[in-house]
Amino acid sequence: MKDAFGIPQSLLILGGTSEIALATARRLITRRTRTVWLAARPSPALDKAAAHLKALGADVRTVAFDALDPDSHEAVLGKVFAEGDIDMVLLAFGVLGNQARDENEPAAAVRVAQTNYTGAVSAGLVSARALQTQGHGSLVVLSSVAGERARRSNFIYGSSKAGLDAFAQGLGDALYGTGVHVMVVRPGFVRTRMTAGMTEAPLATTPEAVALAVETGLRRRSETVWVPGALRLVMAALRHVPRSVFRRLPV
Repeated sequence: MKDAFGIPQSLLILGGTSEIALATARRLITRRTRTVWLAARPSPALDKAAAHLKALGADVRTVAFDALDPDSHEAVLGKVFAEGDIDMVLLAFGVLGNQARDENEPAAAVRVAQTNYTGAVSAGLVSARALQTQGHGSLVVLSSVAGERARRSNFIYGSSKAGLDAFAQGLGDALYGTGVHVMVVRPGFVRTRMTAGMTEAPLATTPEAVALAVETGLRRRSETVWVPGALRLVMAALRHVPRSVFRRLPV
């Protein structure tokens, strides 16, 4: 069970090699979290992540999970919840894709959408139902400011995150009053392996900063968290820029 300040004792990460998710796990382990499930495709990276968290004192278990195989989600995640209550599920998987390539290879664009949206809808609903059955818990969904308004430079990724964000907000409303808390996290540009070599956007942040924001959001029982917080005002302004002007902005 979570303590009075919202810190979970048990954590399930969907996307167990995500740098943001692992930074969040490290932070929570230093507070109260003792059991961590890492769900991802089997790989040396997953094994390394598990070993790292074990060294911090957590009981870490791994489970084979594929976002692109929604037919397996109920069985895979059901086995995790059968082992005991999960206080927090962190939905952290996703792919950035390659906009220039994906525009010319529809199958690649579909893979981005299936991973970031379809897979997340499946895993999110399975997790939400399990949390509701146990009567408590938080579902934290890593969204992105890219979903706030489609940009020419990454509209395929941005559209998938827009769908995910809308889904998570609606799910949160559907679960309101059930004991299950849904929190949407909207980071801006995060310095990770996925963004290595890319030109940094203004207000760039780090996995550790996102982890801090997640912890703060859990304590406050927030529904939406922006990282950094200034992005809330920036995106509020950009949402109202006329389209004819927006398409000419260097974003």
